Amino acid sequence: MEKTIKGKKIIVVHHLNNSRSQRVLWALEELGVPYQVKRYERDLKTNLAPASLKKIHPLGKSPVITDGDITVAESGAIIEYLAQTYGQDNFIPEPKSEAYRQYLYWLHFSEGTLMPQLLLKIIFEKIVNSPMPFFVKPIAKAIVKKVMKGYVGPNLISNFEFIENHLKSNEWFAGDLISGADIQMSFPLEAWVSKNTDNQNYPEIAAYVKRFQARTAYQKALKLGGSYDYA
Repeated sequence: MEKTIKGKKIIVVHHLNNSRSQRVLWALEELGVPYQVKRYERDLKTNLAPASLKKIHPLGKSPVITDGDITVAESGAIIEYLAQTYGQDNFIPEPKSEAYRQYLYWLHFSEGTLMPQLLLKIIFEKIVNSPMPFFVKPIAKAIVKKVMKGYVGPNLISNFEFIENHLKSNEWFAGDLISGADIQMSFPLEAWVSKNTDNQNYPEIAAYVKRFQARTAYQKALKLGGSYDYA
């Protein structure tokens, strides 16, 4: 059923705890768009989204929003949809400008370049810490160590040094004003900062995360979103 407030339709965010959908709530707060949160909880054993999300989108993943009869999945696509449909001038930089090129780049960099490396790191760490026969563990550890040292580790260092250098001369990813690119980049960066102890190597990234987490819109979204380990 279409959700309304005083007869006006509002966006429904199908929100999964500890997920990328938290940044969608933040985007809506920044835009000042009315919305309703429909909560879903991860399976305690598998940590996956519940099957009920497949009623909203065939892949059964979050984030997903419904805006009347429109359904949009994938956080990047959602951010672009919200920015184009409800955004003000500052949420999407002027087309053909350098700020707009930066906006597009970082909007796609988040999931296209950075998150795959972070996910590989998480997966390999889980492999090493998972129960397995004692004679297999040394082999698994050796493989993980080789891949982390030769591929994932160097790529992560390269990515974070690249981001650190960009933030040295930019308050926000697309320049002087916050944009959808910042919403999209927030999840991998705050996940990294919250889980790592070597953030002194990336002071600009650490300061950036504190900067956006201090925003009123972010804090309001956090209260509405519920459990979120990365704040």
